Order: sequence, then structure tokens, then C-alpha cells
Amino acid sequence: MQTKDIPLKERIIFALDVSSKKEAEEWVKRLESHINFFKVGLELFIAGHFPVIDWIIGRGHKVMVDLKLFDVPETVKSAINQFKDRGVTFATVHGNDPIIRAAVQEKNGVKILAVTVLTSFDETDMKEMGMTGKVKDLVLLRAQRALKLGCDGVVSSGLEANLLRQDLGENFLIVTPGIRPGGNVETLEDDQKRIVTAQKAIIDGADYVVVGRPIRDAVDPIQTVISMQEEIRKGLALKK
Repeated sequence: MQTKDIPLKERIIFALDVSSKKEAEEWVKRLESHINFFKVGLELFIAGHFPVIDWIIGRGHKVMVDLKLFDVPETVKSAINQFKDRGVTFATVHGNDPIIRAAVQEKNGVKILAVTVLTSFDETDMKEMGMTGKVKDLVLLRAQRALKLGCDGVVSSGLEANLLRQDLGENFLIVTPGIRPGGNVETLEDDQKRIVTAQKAIIDGADYVVVGRPIRDAVDPIQTVISMQEEIRKGLALKK
């Protein structure tokens, strides 16, 4: 399995899942000596809009705008166009072929990531929605279609990363949320159902891991980052 040339400081994308621009700025300042990639999700984007994105990028960091855009194609195209010339690295979409195609057509240098299946979603949820089959099969199907339509990568649980690499190769990005510190995968209680450690995600093929609560809620967030980066370093070494 190949290893992409991504700095260790960018392998962890810290999820700024906070309710204000001020709180987001405090976390960026606190972590930026060790992390150079930050995720702006729906909650923070509604609270801070583009100024928070511009502020993070202005400090020399990368930003993943994780809005999981899902709307009629023309609206998605117009939304993606709003990121033009802002320096955004990743933007996420979550929809059918016309939605994804519209985002790809308008990306203007922004890497488009298609969300496969949310990490809070499992086979029980599939059955409740009248869907049959396994989560991994749905992830693979959606990833195949997204890459065929020109997406730069996908957002996928680490549980499916190895399957995606085996079936689809190395020429795309896998960004993996639902990451937990080594040894704590089974003990943390939250709304994530399909979770893995950072090391396992990297070994199985993820390029980036998205981490929020395990760092934010830690007694020593910086030490948690250092520990998870060491997990990633070891995972990369095992892949060589």
C-alpha cells in the first residue's frame, strides 16, 4: 500500500465542532503548534460563516468545509462556487449523481469529497429506512460512483478504508471520521457507531483522520494530539 506525502501535522484534521467563532479561534490558537488542518462543520459555519474560514486560512492553515451539501444541483453548484479563491482545501457533498456532478464541475481548485455513509449510521438504521444489505457494500457503491464522477476522494469510516483501497486503488483520498484514541474505542459513549483508532485507519488506507471530541474533551489536548500523531507515525511505518 502506497503512502502519500502528507505532513504529519496535517494528518489529523481537528473538528471545530463549537458554537462560536471566538471558541473556534481559541482552539486554533491552542492547537496550531501541532495541527495545521481544521474542519469547519455545519454548526460553526452557521455561527461564523466565511469570516471564520478566512481567519483560519489567513493564519496559514488548511480548512475542510464539511457541510455535506445536499440540494438541487444548481444550488450545490452555486454553493461550491462560494469557496472560489478563498483557499479552502476540502468541501464535502452528500447526494446522488447529479448533485455530485454539479459540485465537481464547479470545484475551482477545491477538492471535492463525497460522504459515503455517516459514521453514526449502521445496519440497524439501514433496515429502519427500508434498505437491505450491508453498510460496507453501500460505502463501496457510493465511493465507486463518486470517483467515476470526478470526486477527489471520499469521507468514510475506517472500517471500510481497507475495502475501498483493495477495490478502488490508491489514486484518491480517504478522510476518516469516527476516530478514537488507542485503547478507548469501546469505552467512549457518543453518537458514533462505526469507529476505529487513528493507527488502524491509517494502516487500512485512510489519508487523513478527523478528530474532535477525543481532543477537545481531553484533560491535556496537546498530549492527546501528540499521542495520536505517534499512532499515525507507527501506522505509516507499518505500511512501508
